[in-house]
Amino acid sequence: MTRLRPRTARTAAGLAVVAVLALSGCSATNPIATIADYPPSDGVATTVGDVRALNMLVVAEAEGAPGTLTGALTNRSSQDETVTLTLGGQQVRVPVAASSTVLVGAPDAPARYETADVEIAAVDVAPGGLTTVTLATGSGGSVELRVPVLDGKLPEYQALLPGTSATDAPTRDASSPSDEEGDQEG
Repeated sequence: MTRLRPRTARTAAGLAVVAVLALSGCSATNPIATIADYPPSDGVATTVGDVRALNMLVVAEAEGAPGTLTGALTNRSSQDETVTLTLGGQQVRVPVAASSTVLVGAPDAPARYETADVEIAAVDVAPGGLTTVTLATGSGGSVELRVPVLDGKLPEYQALLPGTSATDAPTRDASSPSDEEGDQEG
């Protein structure tokens, strides 16, 4: 049986330690991408108080054409919240119950989900651009969000174009402030 000389054994051990440190050092200088919070879709996200807006985007055929806002509003608090969305010169209120999610502009959503339709009379930018949506809650203030405008050419967005028929999933229409002028929110 052959034995390594002590010097050779120490050199091999030293090289192994250097290799381990060098190879594991990559994670020290490069952040792990899967830990970062990012929208894994075409839309964008933001938080207003206890309400999280996810995958927000507008679908319209052209600049000046009607459009649909789509995404999800999740209320993470134990209190009901009303989210006021302002876009294209219009204001729309969307009630979001405590600890629940409302799917916005989701005509094909399963019946177990609360939904709200938010249509824009005339989108102010062409598809491919960004438009501003202001989200406001009574408890969290307001945030301006730049959301992408898509043209509906992808199959998953075709049913979101205004005037396109979708399945008859039950929806709860969002109400405009003019419909609730006498209502006082507490």
